[in-house]
Amino acid sequence: MKIAILGNGRMGKRISELAIERGYTIVCNSSSEKPATSLNLSTADVAIDFSTPTTAFENISHAINSGIPVISGTTGWLKNLKKIENLCLKKQGAFLYASNFSLGMNIFFEINKTLAKLMKNQKYESSLHEIHHTKKLDSPSGTAKTLGEQMDTILANNTAITAERIGDVSGTHIIKYSSTMDEIEIKHTAKNRDGFAIGALIAGKWIIGKQGVFSMQDVLAQ
Repeated sequence: MKIAILGNGRMGKRISELAIERGYTIVCNSSSEKPATSLNLSTADVAIDFSTPTTAFENISHAINSGIPVISGTTGWLKNLKKIENLCLKKQGAFLYASNFSLGMNIFFEINKTLAKLMKNQKYESSLHEIHHTKKLDSPSGTAKTLGEQMDTILANNTAITAERIGDVSGTHIIKYSSTMDEIEIKHTAKNRDGFAIGALIAGKWIIGKQGVFSMQDVLAQ
């Protein structure tokens, strides 16, 4: 698999390292001196975007316009998500966005929905707390927003989301249901960035040769 890395931050670098370990080829990657939109993507099988909220839309558009399947794990840019999906369909390309590529977190998403269904109409107050490293640009995290949206859709309420930035924390998400009698809590803790990176590589390999707009649920269903 020949990969173009769009974004040269912590995640982009770790994806590159793990890709090379697995025998994949990094054909190009962006940097502060070489923006993703200037890259020739013609030799890539897939583009993987882990950039910034301010550059993701242009990066992904560039990949789609170049005829390259693209997956994105960048959060904080979703006001333009519909534009990207429409561009993908217009160009008959392939695009997959996920707020979190970790296989464990995607299982946690399903656990969250199941628990919310059980808690519906019960006298409990829902809350969600997320913790990330101090260099994370968006707050609350895209993952926290996904979890909160899942809960609110099922519970028909507005779950309170709080965020905390500490040191080099890879990502912790805690969901609580509290009543005057007891408290129920579920928690996902990322020990490092490898889970996100490996999930992105799995999704990148999966999307090659496909057309349409996809999610991690499509990848995991195969």
